Amino acid sequence: MKDYRKLLLNNKAWASARLEVDEHYFDDLSKGQSPLFLWIGCADSRVPAEEITHADPGEIFVHRNVANMVVHTDMNLLSVLQYAVEVLKIKHIIICGHYNCGGVKAAMTNKDFGLINKWLRNIKEVYEKHYDELHAIENEQSRFNAMVELNVKEQIQNLAKTSIVQKAWKNSQLPHLHGWVFDIHKGEIKEVVNISAGEWESPVFKYEFE
Repeated sequence: MKDYRKLLLNNKAWASARLEVDEHYFDDLSKGQSPLFLWIGCADSRVPAEEITHADPGEIFVHRNVANMVVHTDMNLLSVLQYAVEVLKIKHIIICGHYNCGGVKAAMTNKDFGLINKWLRNIKEVYEKHYDELHAIENEQSRFNAMVELNVKEQIQNLAKTSIVQKAWKNSQLPHLHGWVFDIHKGEIKEVVNISAGEWESPVFKYEFE
């Protein structure tokens, strides 16, 4: 029970430190948010968006799930995406994966994990699509790392397929899409894909708006 109290004490220390620097900090913070970025990241506790980018509260709108997925039936993700794009008018969407991702690793096995199998199937479909390419890589860790990067790229494609993003591209030439991978061993972020607004187009998934 004592473990959770550390978080409350840390919060008080953090709030006090902020007020020492700026006595109006929380007054200003409470007035509203206007972040430039939507972050879709992994739920892994080692990859906190604000911490690894050194961002302040209010700078990044955050959604996290297992293995940073963009699933077309995930109403939670889609609701966050629509609000970020249409209401907050964010300029950049970042999908950030990370090496040593447990969700990706699980999806690359044939083990039965119970309920989470339903979610892992979305990652397995990426794995199946790139199976030959990945298994041409002999080193297991390098293959794992490559799968993490490919998964990020596929999720960026899934973002671009949404009518939410495409409508925003037509109306405001935003947002730009960025695929990143966080290297836990180095603490550094690697950019693996970057799509400027409107650059992506598909004959199948392109929507026509009146």
